[in-house]
Amino acid sequence: MQGKLITIYHQIPRIGRHFLFWVLFITFFAVLYGSFDEEYFKQFQIQLLYLPEKLLATYFTIYFLLPRYLLKEEYLTFFGLLGLILVVSGFIHWVTALYIEIPLFFPNENWGPLWYPNKILKSATYIYPVVVLATLIKFFKHWYKYQQATQQLIEDKLSAELKFLRSQIHPHFLFNTLNNLYALTLKKSDNAPEVVLKLSHLLNYMLYECNTERVPLSKEIELIQNYVSLERLRYGERLDVAFNVSGVSGNHVIAPMLILPFVENSFKHGTSDETENSWVSIDLSIKGNSMVLKVDNSKSKELSRDEQKYREGIGLQNVKRRLQLSYQGNYDLKILDTDESYLVVLKIELDNKSSEEDNALRTV
Repeated sequence: MQGKLITIYHQIPRIGRHFLFWVLFITFFAVLYGSFDEEYFKQFQIQLLYLPEKLLATYFTIYFLLPRYLLKEEYLTFFGLLGLILVVSGFIHWVTALYIEIPLFFPNENWGPLWYPNKILKSATYIYPVVVLATLIKFFKHWYKYQQATQQLIEDKLSAELKFLRSQIHPHFLFNTLNNLYALTLKKSDNAPEVVLKLSHLLNYMLYECNTERVPLSKEIELIQNYVSLERLRYGERLDVAFNVSGVSGNHVIAPMLILPFVENSFKHGTSDETENSWVSIDLSIKGNSMVLKVDNSKSKELSRDEQKYREGIGLQNVKRRLQLSYQGNYDLKILDTDESYLVVLKIELDNKSSEEDNALRTV
């Protein structure tokens, strides 16, 4: 309801909004004062009579004093000049009363001389209510626009940061995969052609299918399966890998390339020449819209300097920041680092395709 009223308000031309404001203001006081003696039309004419000085004081305040002094926090200057314009307007009001209102409506009355400080100050009190009201409206309008602009800047900054983080994922992933392929070619492994084929599928997905805010979860799982297959080809019997998926439907969507960094990290730490019986366990389950990802791996007791640097490097820092930007309070990430293993537990409240389509329609 509030949104509709704001939309209707902005559809009215500015001059129309101002005209409506003054009509309502004059009508209100004409009805208020006219109710004392049942002379509403007379009071309406009197309110029109005093309109020029109210327009002068009001528009001078909201279009000169407000932007130049109040919004710049020069309060002393603002209130000093505001008092001055009210006194000037009060004097004009008093002149109008003596030379126009009395002859027209009260010809037999005498209200005093022209220079009558008390009457001038009292006349100023008839001016300031509308000036204060209009200034408050204008001030909150400026504040509302400032808040909108600030919010838009925040959203633009977050969007740019998210795009930057996503752009880092592809080269980071590609670098690791090419390293794996290089290791196989050095060994003249017969698995190298299969690795090239699977890598082409991965690159096709990364280049053409995951350049959106959300992708089908099934596609991400397929990506992980291909990656796990590559690692199995690389390590062979030296590594025990378990990958279990349950409860996944075709309706769930997720931010692209969000799971892969955790899986990459597990293979990095779960495979070591110093570790016997290396293993990696990946379990992904869905209940309703809640996804739980558990990635567990064995770990060498003595990490090399490069491995320790990797753990604190771009991979996990990147995905943590992406979680903050993409899911805000709708996720929970826990990492348990022990002497024996490294466990990641990620819980996310997923979107579904229908909600994504609704959001797209609302955006259009």
